[in-house]
Amino acid sequence: MSLIVGRILSFVVFYVSQLHPGSIQNIMDLSRPRAKSQSSVYLDYNATTPLEPEVLTAIQTALQTAWGNPSSSYEAGKKAKATIDTARTNIAKMVGGKKEDVIFTSGGTEANNMVILTAMKHFWKTFPEAGGGGDRENGPTQHRSVKPHIITTNIEHDSVRLPLEAFQKEGRIDVTFVPASKLTGRVEVQDVLAAVRPTTCLVTIMMANNETGIIMPIGDIMRAVRSVNSDNRSASQPRILLHTDAAQTIGKVAVDVEELGVDYLTVVGHKFYGPRIGALYIRGLRHDTPLYPMLYGGGQEDNYRPGTENTGMIAGLGMAASLVNKDLEKYESHMREVRDFLEQQLKDRFGSSVQFNGKLPGSERIPNTCNVSILGQGLQGQRVLSRCPHLQASVGSACHSHNINRPSHILLAIGIPCEVAGNALRLSVGRHTTKQDIDLVLQDLQEAVTAITAEEQSTQNSC
Repeated sequence: MSLIVGRILSFVVFYVSQLHPGSIQNIMDLSRPRAKSQSSVYLDYNATTPLEPEVLTAIQTALQTAWGNPSSSYEAGKKAKATIDTARTNIAKMVGGKKEDVIFTSGGTEANNMVILTAMKHFWKTFPEAGGGGDRENGPTQHRSVKPHIITTNIEHDSVRLPLEAFQKEGRIDVTFVPASKLTGRVEVQDVLAAVRPTTCLVTIMMANNETGIIMPIGDIMRAVRSVNSDNRSASQPRILLHTDAAQTIGKVAVDVEELGVDYLTVVGHKFYGPRIGALYIRGLRHDTPLYPMLYGGGQEDNYRPGTENTGMIAGLGMAASLVNKDLEKYESHMREVRDFLEQQLKDRFGSSVQFNGKLPGSERIPNTCNVSILGQGLQGQRVLSRCPHLQASVGSACHSHNINRPSHILLAIGIPCEVAGNALRLSVGRHTTKQDIDLVLQDLQEAVTAITAEEQSTQNSC
């Protein structure tokens, strides 16, 4: 869907820019999320980010000057192809990989699903015991005993969890959802290794959790699983492919595929001030790590992801990556300073009535995320937010917004009590959030808590 919307927006912007060049900025402004204004403070940067001005300019320039079909051999096509190549190079540099190992996708959901389906197909094609009771393209029948086994965690994003649950329900795969530690809030190496079976074909674990901000020990996990691949697997057993979704870490902390040791890494543009498309890194694409297309068509992206490239949005994604390459240290330092200021102010204002749900011993967090509960009767997160005239934030993942009155299953999974999890607020700062913004947020929260507490006391007194 995001790919279709992006193409519609690209066409509209290009068309209007030809008729009324001065109106392009107004159109793009309408499509851009408002980070903040005099009347609001946006603290939901883990959900999405606005476009940086440089990204907006890159998109506009590409739509106006690189509008040709990148597969065409004439000048307009060559310019579009060069724009895409530059973006691919920037993204590869951002994650420490090679540009030929990067393909563009419509977003993180497509990239994650592509990895899961690839692991399943690769298992069926390469594991001798998988034959029979089905076929090597579509896998075994529901009653076939030998199925691909995939390891993930019980705190994954829906774009990983839901397809795995669906394929498991269909009888096509077996899945182990390794529980995160209730002591550290992260999945531990030994628990992942304990889940490995002879039929394990994929380990997919997010690099950082989108609600708590806790960083998973991906490098340690992947090195341990690689040792299983090389030392303890027979030649007839499937290779265990290794994937991480880096949506919440890119643009906040350093991401290097060599240090992580992954075969696949998911890139999500709108999490680091880019457009709503994505990319997938594949280690040694074409000669080492398998990748099977989900779509078939014109052969773009070397047939791995066909469909005429969305040059404007790809240019924007490349520019967003370029900014990360240039200024990551500055971004990380600023966000950490403002996040820590926010947490100190919460402690100063509310004292022992605050609990930070992601600050657990032995774990590290991405620098922008504060998951906090203000303890007290009636102080459910959504109720508190509804009383805040300036603060724009969430109680958890934007993908679970239809379940806002339920405690986060992520917090429950890491051992946060139900009554505490129900009061949780996910506050995620951005590159341009200021301490003055935080002061306004604290004013909102204090007034909301005071008002709700008074209402609760009044209700109790009237009973």
